[in-house]
Amino acid sequence: MSTSRALRQSFALRAGSTGFLVIWCLIAAFPIVWIAVMSFKSPVDAFASNPIDVLLGPETRAQGKGLTLIDILLGLTLLWASIKMAMNWLPGKVEAFTPKDWLLIGWLVGAGAFALAFLVVFFGILPRVTGGLNALLGLEPIIGVSSEHYIAVWVENAFYRNFLNSLLVTTGVVTVSLTVGTLAGYGLARSGSNIAFWILIIALIFRALPHSVLVAGYLPVFINSAEILRPILGENAPTLYGQPLAVIAVLVSINQPFTIWMLRSFFQNIPAELDEAARVDGCTHFQAFRWVIMPVMWPGVITTGLFSFLLAYNDFLVTSLLLDAQNQTMVPAIAGYFNRETTTTDQVEAVAAAVSITAPLFLLVMIFQRQIVSGLTAGAVKG
Repeated sequence: MSTSRALRQSFALRAGSTGFLVIWCLIAAFPIVWIAVMSFKSPVDAFASNPIDVLLGPETRAQGKGLTLIDILLGLTLLWASIKMAMNWLPGKVEAFTPKDWLLIGWLVGAGAFALAFLVVFFGILPRVTGGLNALLGLEPIIGVSSEHYIAVWVENAFYRNFLNSLLVTTGVVTVSLTVGTLAGYGLARSGSNIAFWILIIALIFRALPHSVLVAGYLPVFINSAEILRPILGENAPTLYGQPLAVIAVLVSINQPFTIWMLRSFFQNIPAELDEAARVDGCTHFQAFRWVIMPVMWPGVITTGLFSFLLAYNDFLVTSLLLDAQNQTMVPAIAGYFNRETTTTDQVEAVAAAVSITAPLFLLVMIFQRQIVSGLTAGAVKG
C-alpha cells in the first residue's frame, strides 16, 4: 500500500524514530537477556567483573558443562520454529478443532499442550540428539552453560509448588474477573442509566489506591474469619488467612472495576443492532449475549483476561501478606532466597527462578498476540 506524498515521512524522521525504537528495545530487553545468561553459569562466571566471562563462562566450561556449535545451531533452530508455530500454526489448530462454545478452554488446553511438548523436546530429546552428534564429531564446548541452578530451584527447592499456587490464584482471579466483568460490562454498555456509571467511576478511584491500604482493611477480617463464620458453619469454620481463596477475593476486588470498565468499552464498540436482530429472531437477552455478542467479543475478553492474569501473576504485596509459606506463590517465593544467609549460589538460583516465571508470559503473548492486537485496536476506536 503506497503512502501519499503529504503523509510521507522524511528520511531524518524515519531514521530518528527507528533509532529510538531500537534503543528502547535494547534497553528494555537487556535485563531479561542478561539474567537469563547469568542463570546458566556457575556463580564465579555469573558475577564476574568481565562481561565476556559472563557470556562465555570459562569456569563453567572448565567443569565440562557447555554448548558446542551443534548445540547452539540446533537449539536456535528449534526455538525459532517453536515461536513460529506458537504464533501461526497453533492458533489455527485451536480454532479449527475447538467448538465455539469452548473456545477459551481450547486455548488453555492448546497452550498447555504446546508448552509441555516444547519442554519435552527442548530439554529431553534435543540434548540426547546433540550429545550423540558431539561425541561422533568430537566437538568441545565453546560456551559454558549449566542447568544445575534450575534443577536446584525446581527439584531440590520444590519451586513447582509455588508454580501450582500461582496457577491456582491466577486461574481463580481471571475466571471470576471475566465472568463478572463480561456480564457487568455488557449490562452497563446497554444501559442508559448514569447511576451505575458513576458508581463505577468511584470504584475506579478505589482501584487507584495503594494495595497496602486495601490489604490492611481486609487483613483483620481474614485473620478473624473463623470466629466470624462460626455462627454459620459451626465449630468447623475455616480460617481464610493463609489460603489462596483469600488472595483471590482481594485481587478480584482490586481488579474488578478496571475489568468492568475495560469490557464495557469493548461492548460499546459492538453495534446494538446485533442485539436487536437477535431479539427479533426470538433470543432472550442472555441468549443474544451468549450466542451473538460473545463470539464477537473474544479479542476483547482475551485482552482483558491478560491484564487480569498479569495482576495476579506478578502480585507481591497481597500474596506475601495473606499467604503462608506453604501456599506462597512464585514472586514472593523468589524474595525468600534473600531472607536467609545469602550466598552467591542462592543469588544465582534466585535469578534462575526469576527467569523461569517469565516463560509463561512470553508463551501467552506469542499464542494470543493476534487477539491482543485486535482487542486493543477494537478498544481504541469507537464505531
